[in-house]
Amino acid sequence: MCEINSENCNGARETEAEVGDLFSRAQGGDASAIEELVERHRDDVYGFLLPMTRSQTVAAELAGQSFLSTHLRLKELRSEDGYAAVLHRAAAECALRKSRAGTGKPATEERLESPDLHPRINPTEYSPIDWSRRAMETALSAELRNAIEQAADRLPPAQHEVFFLKDIAGLSYEEVAEINGHSVLAIKRNLHQARLSLREAIDRLYRKRLD
Repeated sequence: MCEINSENCNGARETEAEVGDLFSRAQGGDASAIEELVERHRDDVYGFLLPMTRSQTVAAELAGQSFLSTHLRLKELRSEDGYAAVLHRAAAECALRKSRAGTGKPATEERLESPDLHPRINPTEYSPIDWSRRAMETALSAELRNAIEQAADRLPPAQHEVFFLKDIAGLSYEEVAEINGHSVLAIKRNLHQARLSLREAIDRLYRKRLD
C-alpha cells in the first residue's frame, strides 16, 4: 500500500519522526520543544482535572503543578506516550492532595522552582471543554449531577478517595493502591460501598421527582 501511495506513507513516517524529535529535543532542554509539548497536552490535562476540581482556576493551577512535576522527570521517560501517562498520574495525585486538604493548599504540596520548565498557565488559555464528549455530563441533568456531587462529598474519606481516583480520575486499581497505600481488595470494597451510596442518592432524587 505504501508503494501505491508512497507520499502518504512517507508523510506518516515523517510525522512520527517529528513527534519523536520533539520529545527528544524537550528532553535535551530545548525551551521551544518543551513549550510545544505543554501545548500539545495542556487542554487534555485541564479537561481531566476540571470535573475533579469543579473549578477552572484550581484545574489550571493543578495542571501547572502536574506539568512541572512531570518535566522534572522528563529525562527518565522513553516516549511521549509515557510522558502523557506520567502527566495524568501526576494530575490525579495533585487533585487528590487538594481534595484531602479541602479548600486549603494541598497537604504535601511541593514548592518547586524551575522557571525554565514551569508552564505559565491560566484558565483562559485552555480551549473550551466539550462537555458533550463526556458521558457523565451528557447523561445526567444538572440536578442529578449536583445530587451525585453532594453525595460524593459526604462519603467517608476512604470511600471518597477511591471513588475520586478510580471513577473520576480513571486510574486502575493497581494505580490507586500505589497512591493511597491500601490493598486492591480494600480499594474494591470501599469503591463498592461508595457506589452504593451514590446509587441511593440517585434513587432518592428520582423518587422525589415521582412524588
